[in-house]
Amino acid sequence: MDNYKEQGPGGADDHRFAEGEGEKTLTTRQGHPVRTNQNLRTIGNRGPATLENYDYIEKISHFDRERIPERVVHARGTGAHGYFETYGKAGDEPVEKYTRAKVFSGAGKKTPVLVRFSTVTHSAGSPETLRDPRGFAVKFYTEDGNWDLVGNNLKVFFIRDAMKFPDLIHSFKPDPVTNIQDSERIFDFLSETPESMHMVTFLFSPWGIPANYRQMQGSGVNTYRWVNDEGKAVLVKYHWEPLKQGIKNLTQEEANEIQAENFNHATQDLYEAIESGDYPEWELCVQIMEDHEHPELDFDPLDDTKLWPDDQFPFLKVGKMVLNKNPDNYFNEIEQAAFGTGVLVDGLDFSDDKMLQGRTFSYSDTQRYRVGANYQQLPANAPKKHAATNYEGGSMSYFVDRPEGSNPHVNYEPSSLNGLEESPPKKAPHQPYVEGKLKKEPIDRENNFKQAGERYRMLKDWERDDLINNLVVSLKPCHTHIQKKMVSLLTQCDEDYGSRVAEGLGMNAAAGQMNEEFANDITPSKGKLPKRGGSPIGSDGAADAVDQAEEKGHEADPY
Repeated sequence: MDNYKEQGPGGADDHRFAEGEGEKTLTTRQGHPVRTNQNLRTIGNRGPATLENYDYIEKISHFDRERIPERVVHARGTGAHGYFETYGKAGDEPVEKYTRAKVFSGAGKKTPVLVRFSTVTHSAGSPETLRDPRGFAVKFYTEDGNWDLVGNNLKVFFIRDAMKFPDLIHSFKPDPVTNIQDSERIFDFLSETPESMHMVTFLFSPWGIPANYRQMQGSGVNTYRWVNDEGKAVLVKYHWEPLKQGIKNLTQEEANEIQAENFNHATQDLYEAIESGDYPEWELCVQIMEDHEHPELDFDPLDDTKLWPDDQFPFLKVGKMVLNKNPDNYFNEIEQAAFGTGVLVDGLDFSDDKMLQGRTFSYSDTQRYRVGANYQQLPANAPKKHAATNYEGGSMSYFVDRPEGSNPHVNYEPSSLNGLEESPPKKAPHQPYVEGKLKKEPIDRENNFKQAGERYRMLKDWERDDLINNLVVSLKPCHTHIQKKMVSLLTQCDEDYGSRVAEGLGMNAAAGQMNEEFANDITPSKGKLPKRGGSPIGSDGAADAVDQAEEKGHEADPY
């Protein structure tokens, strides 16, 4: 066995190290040491990213294939059909000033849509009351082909660089040994990720548990570009705002009560509302910013952990969406629906947002693995217009994408033998100028705590109380050094914020010291702490529930 370790094919127990490596040195599957696991390689530290990001592509490609057949993230979901009606304007101005995308032109024009709502972290059969961001993905079947607007209910995210996405999700997923979500693992990652404090403040408040899918906001989260007829671009953020149904969130206690009765409540709520003719509606609003670095701001506008202040960049109404038809078959129309941040039409474009560029590879790559190489031929994913390609073969190929009259022997381009031809160019292309050194570095203007503190102070008293309780409950089972680090980060957001969490943990926030005896007396768990690690986030009785199941169980005779 020892000889195998010395001479075998390698692995975590192989004792052959390159210079400077040790037992815990992080490497790729090729055995290359990972010099930086924090940042993509980009032109300048703001991006764009470059295709030869080998470490990132290795990492994210493997991450995309971790689950089969359900989605790695957003596995638990539901959806519906409807339409988007454009106002033909962006606020009070003609929308064509900013974008030539036809989906927004012509007031009153309706475009069919398919929407999928979801939770992010948990498996396909998990309760819909769990504390988690919610996915809000919309597929527009436009006259120019499909456009996917893939987002969440919350307007910010935990991280700003796609290199960290697999690590983030791993920390929230079940422990690989116990197969249980563990708040200690979650806060171990978050406490080492200061930019996550803004998202933490949202997630652990009632905003982390929407009452249902109808009564929540949606956001594209990432920064995109709009391009007009002249090829001029602006930066844009998308926001879905509920109309007649309003916005409602739940406290942890309220969610626990609902979960005890119905773990499909949000799916049932959406289905029954549409079935009864109470069609949910959202207004699509955009924020627009000139396309440059904006040195006057104290944050980078491409940073997904930040909000654009609406007093400087107001919400401009561009249209509304109505969901008015339930799926005829959930699996065919919703489970096999595939969304990707790279699915854009003319007039819509990418920004240099590092998270957006990382997601754009990952999302479609996931669908090719999960559904198959020909997933775009499925009715739910196919555009509602002409589509012709030279794609060949692959699993589950349903038909050939070449029209009658073209040469069936020609599956390449260019050709003089009656094959498919390029479309003539239209409009002025947007050609941003990019220059800089290739780097793996964080952005300059991180400003990790300001907006988190502002959000904390904006919460209503009952929302703040719920936030503090949920953080204390979830941090209580964690190691002391993790608790101290989280208190330090939250204190940098707002002194009251940190001190209230510290008080709940039996800690002197100013001194950074723990009163162990006091801490044990005020344990938020109803009876005891887990034997090891943490427990599901937001739960104050996870350990007790294990014993209660045995204590309250009724004896039965074998049969």
